Amino acid sequence: MTNHSPKVHVYDEFSPEDLAMMQALYSRSSQSVTEHAARVREVGSGKFMAQFYVGYGHKSIADCGTTTLFLEGVSMLAAKAVQDSQLYSGQETSSRYIDFSKQPICDPLGTEESAAILEDWMDFYREEMPKVKEHIRKQCPRSSEEKEGLYERALGAWTFDVMRAFLPAGITTQLSWHTNLRQAWDRLSMLRYHPLPEIADLAETMLTTLATRYPSSFCFTSTPEEEQYAQYVMAHHTYIAQPEDAPDFSFDVRFQDADLAPYQELLSVRQRKSGLPAFLSELGSVQCSYKIDFGSFRDIQRHRSGICRMPLLTTTYGFASWYLDQLPTDVRARAEALIEKQNRALSALKTTPEIRQYYTAMGYKVLVRGTYGLPGLVYMIELRSGRTVHPTVRAVMHQMYASLHKELPSLSMFVDLSADDRDVRRGGQDIQKKESA
Repeated sequence: MTNHSPKVHVYDEFSPEDLAMMQALYSRSSQSVTEHAARVREVGSGKFMAQFYVGYGHKSIADCGTTTLFLEGVSMLAAKAVQDSQLYSGQETSSRYIDFSKQPICDPLGTEESAAILEDWMDFYREEMPKVKEHIRKQCPRSSEEKEGLYERALGAWTFDVMRAFLPAGITTQLSWHTNLRQAWDRLSMLRYHPLPEIADLAETMLTTLATRYPSSFCFTSTPEEEQYAQYVMAHHTYIAQPEDAPDFSFDVRFQDADLAPYQELLSVRQRKSGLPAFLSELGSVQCSYKIDFGSFRDIQRHRSGICRMPLLTTTYGFASWYLDQLPTDVRARAEALIEKQNRALSALKTTPEIRQYYTAMGYKVLVRGTYGLPGLVYMIELRSGRTVHPTVRAVMHQMYASLHKELPSLSMFVDLSADDRDVRRGGQDIQKKESA
């Protein structure tokens, strides 16, 4: 027996396909990765994987190569469709921090009636923004201890928190999607059958772009049976139903407090911001459903530790009252009149419920259903209960906490149950260029 030292190598300079093949060859060769890297340099990037991939016979090679897509000029609905996966990683333009008044809007119907609906929403968003901002300024004046720049950024964010409710879901946004090559294929092979043509076309465009860039990885072929099944799934199960008689909130813990007994020490020594270990998910799941505005659903959907089903955006449950409560009296009167007018106009549109979503504002409530293991649920409740979180999200997290505490009283959590307050720290949640020394 001889002593030896382990070696660590990092190769970031190669293409995703070359990196994938360099990893895959570990399963077929005892050579060092340094030899595989030398070979990549010899034959040239992009050619290395092509020499092996087709004959390897296993899609898992594509798990080892990652890429990032940047999508611009897509609707909020398309962004949510791309993100509707536990495996999604990426970022999106935030309607809580960015002014959307000049963003283009998707209008798939292209009629005078549809254009009027979009114009009415955007006119309200643009014209009432300054009034709402000054109203909030009067309610929450800057204290002498607060820096003016930080306060002004926070004030802008608080204003967007309110006004984003009046943006139609057809407003365009931008997002990134960081994924491995196999997951890209698996996701896009389903999305190309999405019931919204915008999303189906976007999926085809992404597939074509990726196949051009990574021809050795996007050479998969589907059987007619696989294609038919994908078509069926997307046609019938893209959205969860929005029944009129659905309860406002339900919570089902599918295990008991006694099941936590073997882990009491583990639970008691946990510190704030320390996540529960993933293996506790084996205890069972927790399923919750609740009504929340579509804008805030977007915040909750970003948590990847559970299944959060995509709701169909409708006017069934009405406009979330929190947004109206934040408006000055005259602006609220205009908002209520606008919502009543838009409800009639949306009902009169001759189109499908799926297409009607483009013209429906993000302040309308939807029924959301999520299923989580305990670690993922606790993480979400603790993180999203803070005062810088959007108030309509906080309200749901507080309900979840109360329900979980009732079912699992021995489980301690670090939850912020303080009253809603416009926290100036929002102004610091930004990305800014550092000042030079």
